[in-house]
Amino acid sequence: MIIHIDARKLTDAAGLHASLTEALGFPATYGKNLDALIDCLSDLDKPATGMTKVHVFPGQTALLALSHLDETGKNAAKVMAQVQTLNDVVAFVNFRRLESKQPPLLAVAYDSD
Repeated sequence: MIIHIDARKLTDAAGLHASLTEALGFPATYGKNLDALIDCLSDLDKPATGMTKVHVFPGQTALLALSHLDETGKNAAKVMAQVQTLNDVVAFVNFRRLESKQPPLLAVAYDSD
């Protein structure tokens, strides 16, 4: 499964949370902080929890494809800070899953389109 994220919208933490909420369908109660983000992303393969509207089958990997990184212009440093935050969150989610003998759930890719 490929989930497209427009990197031009990732100029701050609010933009990161809004973009991921839009792309993944987080619940109205989503806390818009890193702990809440980790919780939601950790449950992509558990539809019964209601943490996302987008789901993958157990054992599948969801690909977060970040597009338009080359079009961030004067906001490039801010965008790259949010991209690093997203990479850190994905790494943490996958590490936690590997510790509990589950396969990684997420990957991040950069798309120039």
